[in-house]
Amino acid sequence: MNSARLALLVALAMSAFAGNSILCRLALKGTATDPASFTVVRIVTGAAMLALLLRLRGRERPWAAGSWAGAAALSLYAVAFSFAYVRLRAGSGALLLFGAVQSSLLGYGLWRGERLSALALCGFATSIAGLLLLLLPGSTAPHPGSALVMLCAGAAWAWYTVLGRSGADALRTTAGSFLRAVPIVVAVAVPFLPALRIDASGALCAAISGAVASGVGYTIWYQAVPHLSALRASAVQLCVPVLSAVAGVVLLAEPLTLRLGVASITALGGIGLVLAARERPR
Repeated sequence: MNSARLALLVALAMSAFAGNSILCRLALKGTATDPASFTVVRIVTGAAMLALLLRLRGRERPWAAGSWAGAAALSLYAVAFSFAYVRLRAGSGALLLFGAVQSSLLGYGLWRGERLSALALCGFATSIAGLLLLLLPGSTAPHPGSALVMLCAGAAWAWYTVLGRSGADALRTTAGSFLRAVPIVVAVAVPFLPALRIDASGALCAAISGAVASGVGYTIWYQAVPHLSALRASAVQLCVPVLSAVAGVVLLAEPLTLRLGVASITALGGIGLVLAARERPR
């Protein structure tokens, strides 16, 4: 894949990821929708969209690709993501999510034998410092329980990303994982049955999140990720918190705090150092 196409796919995927944060926060903040209902609608509409795309392409066996491991990772991410955003703002939630993704993928890359230059190590340390700054106690610190749940969502998304590196057909792999995830998220929602609630606006947000930002967005990401090292796949995703924070200020009237601003700038600076560095040979 040439560099221009790869850059376009990454940009589209990162926009979709930021869109998921905004849509989830919008549904949970501005509608009567609960996180379990949002998750179920999101996964079901994502699976339906991907199955439709496969039919239009002439492929009628979406179960032939994907895996139950991918479905488990996707489900864990989606459930934790929704429940964490009950008490998190769009920008801080995204920074926690992709900070955890970065740390998890870095650990995986090192375990696989990837080596980092001094500049790349400095970049990662800078990015992690930005994440830790966000988590420091204070009046603008995120809710600790929700922050922990979002960190779990990030680790699950890193797992899902790693599984996607071996997929030969991005659309079929994503469709198979989404279809297998449907019974999992439905089972998770059963204990919350008495409290489940959703309205038209919340359902619309969840459907757009599932069909477009997740179904199509994750397919795009699965097309790009085999051409990225674990190091770079983790680094580029840290632009999502900045996109989410800006969108949260504009669309959700969320305050852009000094803490979030400094943390985001620090994380972006770390990305710049990582992307400027060349990976050391194994």
